[in-house]
Amino acid sequence: MEEMLRKKVMLSGIKPSGDLTLGSYLGAVRHWAARAEEFDCYYFMADMHAITVRQDPAVLRRRTLEQLAQYIACGLNPEKNTLFIQSHVHQHAELGWVLNCYSMFGELSRMTQFKDKSAKNVDNINGGLFTYPSLMAADILLYQPDYVPVGEDQKQHVELTRNIVQRFNGIYGDVFKMPEPYIPKVGARIMSLTNPASKMSKSEDQDTGRVTLMDDPTLIMKQFKRAITDSDTQRCVRYDPEEKPGVANLMTIYAAVTGKSYQEIEAEFDGQGYGMFKPAVGEAVVEVLRPIRDEAQRILKDKAYLESVYRNGAEKASYAAERTLRKVYKKIGFISQ
Repeated sequence: MEEMLRKKVMLSGIKPSGDLTLGSYLGAVRHWAARAEEFDCYYFMADMHAITVRQDPAVLRRRTLEQLAQYIACGLNPEKNTLFIQSHVHQHAELGWVLNCYSMFGELSRMTQFKDKSAKNVDNINGGLFTYPSLMAADILLYQPDYVPVGEDQKQHVELTRNIVQRFNGIYGDVFKMPEPYIPKVGARIMSLTNPASKMSKSEDQDTGRVTLMDDPTLIMKQFKRAITDSDTQRCVRYDPEEKPGVANLMTIYAAVTGKSYQEIEAEFDGQGYGMFKPAVGEAVVEVLRPIRDEAQRILKDKAYLESVYRNGAEKASYAAERTLRKVYKKIGFISQ
């Protein structure tokens, strides 16, 4: 009966290595609040993962707190979701080490993200960059989740996690629950405003085609006015991702923030050209992001509240994580204190 009443557990973490973008919000974060009705959700700021690349300590601290404040401002109620900072729950590092010993060198060396990040950080190819999929497996398995939301770039890591579960449970019995990948309902896939062939990224430079949740309205409008459209001499607003990827991306954004269909957007801007269309998209985005930005800034000023959120979140997360870690330690032969 208890199993029937228990909500399924879902877990997700994002590195605070950049500012949350409009793409992150429209594609994922704005849909997360509704999950709390169906799932027992854990969301963490993955600051331990962030340090595989050198970070400015002050910037990392600021971004971690800003990300937490933005999550809350986007509707993740701390009363309904467990929100915490990864480094506050020591069990992540402890289980991460154990799972290093159950991750094969060949498996880790095949991770495409290790190859990509090594190519971008040739002067700092450290051990953490190589073994962080084992830490990610620990992040997941500590909470015995039923589901792990997974994007295209993380599928390999979830597959590794499942391999580790199979290997560990094969030796020690039923210790870890096998997590299932959770493919979220398709949110808007938002591309860079200046390069519609690539996804809007939080690691892009500010001068490139991104908009972040904390940008002020003036900057947002500037970014949209300089957005790439196409060389169509008629400058018509028409949804054609192949021939007009820049316009299609702007239409995707406008549709996501207004709820209008592509046909309605085409009719709205029929005969008006890009000079009217781009500022209209910018204004619609400004109005959607304004309450989030205002609320995030208010939360950031309330340091006592923010501290209470991450302390309470860490306490709840530690309780769940400790149960799993004790079980693992007992199974592998460590003497309990």
